[in-house]
Amino acid sequence: MAKKAEWTENNIPDLSGKTILVTGGNSGIGYEAARQFARKGAHVVLACRDVQKAQAARATITSEHPPAVVEPLELDLASLASVRAFAAAYRTRHKRLDVLCNNAGVMALPYRKTADGFEMQFGTNHLGHFALTGLLLDLVLQTPAARVVTVSSGAHRMGRIRFGDLHWERGYRKWAAYGQSKLANLLFAYELQRRLDGAKATAISVACHPGYAATNLQFAGPRMAGSSVMETLARLLNQLVAQNAEMGALPTLYAATASGVRGGDYIGPDGLGELRGHPTQVRSNGRSHDRDVATKLWEISERLTGVRYAY
Repeated sequence: MAKKAEWTENNIPDLSGKTILVTGGNSGIGYEAARQFARKGAHVVLACRDVQKAQAARATITSEHPPAVVEPLELDLASLASVRAFAAAYRTRHKRLDVLCNNAGVMALPYRKTADGFEMQFGTNHLGHFALTGLLLDLVLQTPAARVVTVSSGAHRMGRIRFGDLHWERGYRKWAAYGQSKLANLLFAYELQRRLDGAKATAISVACHPGYAATNLQFAGPRMAGSSVMETLARLLNQLVAQNAEMGALPTLYAATASGVRGGDYIGPDGLGELRGHPTQVRSNGRSHDRDVATKLWEISERLTGVRYAY
């Protein structure tokens, strides 16, 4: 039997006329995804905390692909005021949103809180994207066949939603907190799809994960903690185990553009342990499909962010 063809960036269809928003698009898998979206003709919005880095990313992308249209806009997912300001700015510039890539994230940080008092990983990875999606959802719904792509992680498997202490004010454990945030990403993505189905929308919600990709994400936590040992270990693992950021971006690109993707799909690498490889449909754990937990998390997320969805 012939081996199934591996999906690569060369399979991305023409994206001319489409507008794609990528959070954290100035580095890592977000940058690689944005670069490919732009290469295929999309108008790409880089939603980034550091606008200067976003402008540098735009300069690199447009130097490689001179026709590319790349637009940096400031977005700090750790501040609901910034999320609201970004959404307002986006709406003054655009009347459509073909793909919203909820990509940006932080991992295994020393204990920090967002501007609104949320634990940093939960606040940035989940609540910031929950608010952003809700504030732009009407544009998604009015754009034919739009997609919301939410980037999770294999680390969702070690996550639990700690409703009694969502912000880890008692006994913080950085990796468990990261797992909670990534489980929340999946609960959100699947619940959003159920609500889109209920509204008979043409838009779909898709989740994905990059496997183990070598990016700057691994270094932020050790540097904030001042741990040169952990930073060295992260660098070594990136060299020995991880796939590169270009490969890590493929599940996002597949989720955002491939034909045959359905709402509620979860896309990840096809290799051993889903650590590396080409994109394919994968399965998340049972906790990510718990509808009661998803509904409760949704209601709490609306209350915490002040962003209420229309359905």
